[in-house]
Amino acid sequence: MKKRLRRLAYLLLILFVVLNIICAIQAYHFTRFVEDYHAAPFHQMGFLDRTSAVLFGLPMAKSIVTDSLKAPHDTVTITTEDHVKLACWSVLHRPGDTIAPKGTIIMFHGHGSCRSGLIPEATAFYNMGWNLFMIDFRAHGNSEGSECSVGIKEDKDVKAAYDYVSSSGEKNIVLYGISMGAATITTAMSDYVSIQPSKIILEMPFATMHDAVDGFVRNMNLPAEPLGTLLTFWGGTEEGVWSFSHKPAEYVKKINCPVLLQWGKEDNRVLKQETDEIFANLASSNKTLVEYDGVGHASLCKNAPQQWTKSVTVFLK
Repeated sequence: MKKRLRRLAYLLLILFVVLNIICAIQAYHFTRFVEDYHAAPFHQMGFLDRTSAVLFGLPMAKSIVTDSLKAPHDTVTITTEDHVKLACWSVLHRPGDTIAPKGTIIMFHGHGSCRSGLIPEATAFYNMGWNLFMIDFRAHGNSEGSECSVGIKEDKDVKAAYDYVSSSGEKNIVLYGISMGAATITTAMSDYVSIQPSKIILEMPFATMHDAVDGFVRNMNLPAEPLGTLLTFWGGTEEGVWSFSHKPAEYVKKINCPVLLQWGKEDNRVLKQETDEIFANLASSNKTLVEYDGVGHASLCKNAPQQWTKSVTVFLK
């Protein structure tokens, strides 16, 4: 009996070690981007490729900027306080335009995307009369770096963008972010009291890093636990941070300006309970929650353009 128990204990220990090795590899790939890498999306892979991706990780390609923005814009490079150079677009209404600019919206994309992923939203905002400042987060698009902390260190990118726009004399600054971009806005607002936007639009922010990782695991049709906990631990360890303390749902308690929070009801990455928690915790007395039928973790502007345009237009008045 003792031998059986000892063998079982050894087996469980081996399984635990193997599972941690797999999660450490997965976490490494999730937080690092590789240039010039191409692979089929996970859901399009065959059985063998999926098995290999689960066991040995799947490298993530660094996003590529595609300049199809029709509004007039200039390429700008800014530098963060930790000396990372970020590639940006400055989209300004020109002298002689029939529309007088209402202010500037600074736009922040999601994990694995880049500024050109927000062109539909940027076009809509520009046509509403807003100037825009669009950045590539570190390790994304044409910005420097290959490591992403999913919003922890990227708060410095938000600060650099805000300081750049503010230094131009702009007084009416709106922050807009989707997914990781939205979560990072909340991080920056918590870390830097000097960031004082007029309004904020948050689309599909995750409540905690643990929740974000659970959503990533669910998207691979795998059990969220214990994989979510192990991936969160190893991802933070590899980045030199304690990821479990990264909680946008807590950061929003410091946000007092008007906030528009938006979420798609078919979102499998960010759940309704996360969205409800964030909305409840927002300190602002002027806050609005808009939910979208039939839309998942994707661009609300592209998938529900009429509802998105209406809700954003009303909020920005």
